[in-house]
Amino acid sequence: MPISARTAYDLTGRTAFVTGAASGIGRASAVLLAEAGAVVHCADRDAQGLHETATAIKDAGGTARTHTVDVSDRAQVESAILAAERADGLDVLAAVAGIMHSSPVLETTDEDLDRVLAINFKGVLYACQAAAKAMIAAGRPGSLVTMASGAVDTGGPGLLCYGAAKAAVVQLTKTLATEVGSHGIRVNAVAPGWIRTPMTERHNNNEVQTHTEALMSRMSPLGRVGTPEDVAHAVLHLASDAAAFTTGQILRPNGGVAMPW
Repeated sequence: MPISARTAYDLTGRTAFVTGAASGIGRASAVLLAEAGAVVHCADRDAQGLHETATAIKDAGGTARTHTVDVSDRAQVESAILAAERADGLDVLAAVAGIMHSSPVLETTDEDLDRVLAINFKGVLYACQAAAKAMIAAGRPGSLVTMASGAVDTGGPGLLCYGAAKAAVVQLTKTLATEVGSHGIRVNAVAPGWIRTPMTERHNNNEVQTHTEALMSRMSPLGRVGTPEDVAHAVLHLASDAAAFTTGQILRPNGGVAMPW
């Protein structure tokens, strides 16, 4: 029987685990998933940011729990996800945590590459592995949402490490979708365009930030850059029953900057 739009996006009685929840897209995703009814476990290495996210969720009437986690550490990720599953079960993973790095290809060091891959790819891998294992062991279907980037669709100067890690996330998403689908687990990626977040603002002064956003706005048919909330709605869609027949896909909230086949 078809389900209503209201029911399709209702996560009441479900539990979500969100990495990178202390700020930006991770925080917006955690808040929106909680608004949809989920108990949300928020994970990040920024304890103060986690507290602020959890407070926002609780002040809005939701339920949040926090885990201070370095996603590049497999043991920390596994421990936090296992604790969440034991406490509340696990239905949704949103693996959002990531860092930005820029260096020309000819100047990129082993340290640059290792650091970005450790967080932007391995951190997603560890979370997906732990969440999928927990869901399978519990006989519980679920949704894994990874965070890729518009960088997977186009080259950009200085973005070798970042783009390569995000491309690896896409391949992880597609491969894992083929392996866990029989357990009722869906795996999809979100590939945002330019989003105004602390990560994209961190290394820019106001003049550079204004110029960059003006340039990115001109590239978009919608004439603007994105917000964390724009991406959070894509995460909610993939986490919900509205996407029950969607797996191994890349959802691109990018303002039309890239339109791949």
